[in-house]
Amino acid sequence: MIASASARAVVAYGVIVLVSACAPRARPLAGAPAPATVHLPVAVLPDGYQKVVFRWRYAEGETGARGEGVARIAPPDSARLDLFLDGGLGGTHARIIGDEIRAPGGALGRRYLPPPPLLWAALGRLAVPPAPDTIVRVDGDTLRADIGAGSVWRVTFAAGRLTRLERIEGGRIVEWVSRGAADEVRYEHESARRSLALTIVRREGATAFDPSIWRP
Repeated sequence: MIASASARAVVAYGVIVLVSACAPRARPLAGAPAPATVHLPVAVLPDGYQKVVFRWRYAEGETGARGEGVARIAPPDSARLDLFLDGGLGGTHARIIGDEIRAPGGALGRRYLPPPPLLWAALGRLAVPPAPDTIVRVDGDTLRADIGAGSVWRVTFAAGRLTRLERIEGGRIVEWVSRGAADEVRYEHESARRSLALTIVRREGATAFDPSIWRP
């Protein structure tokens, strides 16, 4: 039993090394050290309910899919995403409440979406817990920070707007989300060759959402 457990540990370690090797190395954090008076901007969901309609396309290796989607966002920390395939071929949905994603199919359904901090970043909210060893650097109107040690979240703000969040493991960028100025959002999982791109079509205010959208 001990030999079997050791063998499994060696295999698991080899898989981790192989996967990490597929991800690009993280460059040193750019910019000059931020003065002590400079802090990370507050990035939260806007006040009020929002309905966001978008186009999406998903790719994993050589396969892919595309369609239309709707995000119903309820601050401070709840959202529901509905993805519909083009051609009326079906769809799926996910609810994100706090730091948990709930989707049909459990872990299999969740694999098509970024983990909660990156999914929130796609919606403009920074949901990474603060860490005492955070490093902040400034380059003009761009502020970058590495949050944590070992496992690092690298966040970028441009003119106070959250534009990118990266998850760094072992000095390599495993996955990231970027938010373009033209309502383009992109998620990439480097080692798994998975990507999800969103193009926002329109935003609408809402007074409330039907409570049933939050139920399983």
